[in-house]
Amino acid sequence: MALAHLNPDPTPVITARDLRFAYGDALTLAIPEFVVAKGEHAFLKGPSGSGKSTLLALLTGILTPSQGHITLLEQSLTNSSVGQRDRFRADHIGYIFQLFNLLPYLSVLDNVTLPCRFSARRYRRSTQQQASLDSEARRLLSSLGLNSEALLGRRVADLSIGQQQRVAAARALIGAPELLIADEPTSSLDADNRANFIELMLRECERNGATVLFVSHDQALGQYFQRQWDMAEINQAGAG
Repeated sequence: MALAHLNPDPTPVITARDLRFAYGDALTLAIPEFVVAKGEHAFLKGPSGSGKSTLLALLTGILTPSQGHITLLEQSLTNSSVGQRDRFRADHIGYIFQLFNLLPYLSVLDNVTLPCRFSARRYRRSTQQQASLDSEARRLLSSLGLNSEALLGRRVADLSIGQQQRVAAARALIGAPELLIADEPTSSLDADNRANFIELMLRECERNGATVLFVSHDQALGQYFQRQWDMAEINQAGAG
């Protein structure tokens, strides 16, 4: 079992305080405080409908809170424009989606390198230690267990679910973003493949010093993470 290192830098990467979000008149989130430290590998658990994905959308600047303040990597997202939030997300956050959100008509390599087409910062970081962007994509895919050279030029639509998952993780990790967010990325996998994927992903994050926020309804996955949060405990919407 691979656990994250136990002494993360206490500097916060994510800070959310007095966070509230409502869809119309329905209060969805009410979170007094949520803080994740630099280098920490944290697990956020909760059933479907508990507000996990809404919280992630707020933390990444896709949504804006009805009330409260969010700071990522010492930058206020609450006071940033839409364009500033989009640029910040492209430069600093890797995101593994539940349904992967790969582009089916692109090859494996083109999907993995896509974030570097939108972020010069991640392109520079990708090529600092490798001869080319494609070389770094190949290294990441290999580190995540996708070693077949024959797969690299194939459309991702032709891959298995497990292979697509590794492509999605490599895409999120390329360019060494400081923060990796994973939203239910293992929901389609069996237990053995889940464990293998998480261990490989955390090992790569350790290599880059990335902070991880991994979200799942599966409480058993918490064993792989240093710190756990429970939406039922932190979200006070509807309490009382």
